Amino acid sequence: MATKVKKVSRRIRIKRSIRKKISGTASRPRLTVFRSNRAVYAQMIDDVNGVTLVHASSIDLEGDRKSVNVEASKEVGKILAERAKTKGIEKAVFDRNGFLYHGKIKAMAEGAREGGIKF
Repeated sequence: MATKVKKVSRRIRIKRSIRKKISGTASRPRLTVFRSNRAVYAQMIDDVNGVTLVHASSIDLEGDRKSVNVEASKEVGKILAERAKTKGIEKAVFDRNGFLYHGKIKAMAEGAREGGIKF
């Protein structure tokens, strides 16, 4: 139990450190990612107005999945990029939300890049 609390508090500390340095605008929103055991969620946020512009998650994917893997994360990134393109968003600031840039988070970022988002 102590290890779980330690991991979560470490991620929150890193998250706060990242958020001090980056902020999203309407022209260049913040692309933030959240990963749970069951799903990967991504959204583009305009921090100036406090509005979520675009969102996508692995729940949106077709198919019957109990958990999400790296391939599903990449698809979430592509879906997010596609939805962002329809709103005219081409650039973003990446916020890994305190998670390590590897595995599902990295795959989601690569999927967004393949979809045409630059960051």
